[in-house]
Amino acid sequence: MLRRRPTLLLRPALDDDALHTTLTELRPTLQSHGLGAGSSRPHWQPVAELLRDTGRDWDRRWHRMSVLADRLPAAVSERWIADRPGDGDALVLRACVRRAPAEARVTAREAERACLRAAEVCPEDPTPWLAYLDLMYSHAVPPRDAVPVWTEAVTRAPWHRGAYHRLLSYLSPRGHGTVTDMTDFARQAAARAPYGSPLALLPVAARIELVAHRQRQMPLGADSHWHEPRADEEIDAALTGWFHTAAAPHAEAVTDLNLLAFALVRTHRPADATSVFRRIGRHMTPHPWELLPEPERTFLYWRDRPEG
Repeated sequence: MLRRRPTLLLRPALDDDALHTTLTELRPTLQSHGLGAGSSRPHWQPVAELLRDTGRDWDRRWHRMSVLADRLPAAVSERWIADRPGDGDALVLRACVRRAPAEARVTAREAERACLRAAEVCPEDPTPWLAYLDLMYSHAVPPRDAVPVWTEAVTRAPWHRGAYHRLLSYLSPRGHGTVTDMTDFARQAAARAPYGSPLALLPVAARIELVAHRQRQMPLGADSHWHEPRADEEIDAALTGWFHTAAAPHAEAVTDLNLLAFALVRTHRPADATSVFRRIGRHMTPHPWELLPEPERTFLYWRDRPEG
């Protein structure tokens, strides 16, 4: 009998089962009961419990807030604030929801006020400042004006993985920066980061951004960036400085593992890729595999490739 391959898990929550469970619990309520109308339990209660349990793990808090903000109607945080005025978690969630306002009635100024109000109520939390950074990104604010906002975030949480990747995206030529801005930032940040930090992967992430940018401009020449000697040096630094360390898993480790596996595949290092794919398991992320034809098939080919 043929063995069936386990289904890949492409989900916004990544391997955060508590976050995935909360989203799953809310889905029928939001779809069938109009934000929990008539229920004895407030529709925002599962979100409140999840964020309370997150505590001061700022990296995981940002990941959870971002996913919740993208998946839940804005009315969830508004209703929560109406029921519990001044609740810090509710205010931060609203700031994250409004970081890239989709509704015309939400002006940039209103969204900015939501971020600053959340920062005032939760002064130790970097999350409102990252929401503010995303808001500035959506309005194409120049990087020189955005960096002070990023600095507010990392002052509160030095080496915050999400903060560094958000600024990397900002400085990317696909964002509002240049190749030089992005690569210089990535290399300097990785060089300063403590041993075991996932920020060791920043130069690899920057190279993938560069390839994506070049691929959009001239598809036939983009892969040449993987043949540069520095590409292997960046990957080696990520392997020794993060992957092979005893560092505890972080909220977006699945994302970083996919970036690393992709880079190892593109530089033709299947032996190193095997151990990375083993740790990834079923948790594929759309980016960066979407840069290749047939992303899922390619991912499965390399993940399930026999060793040796």
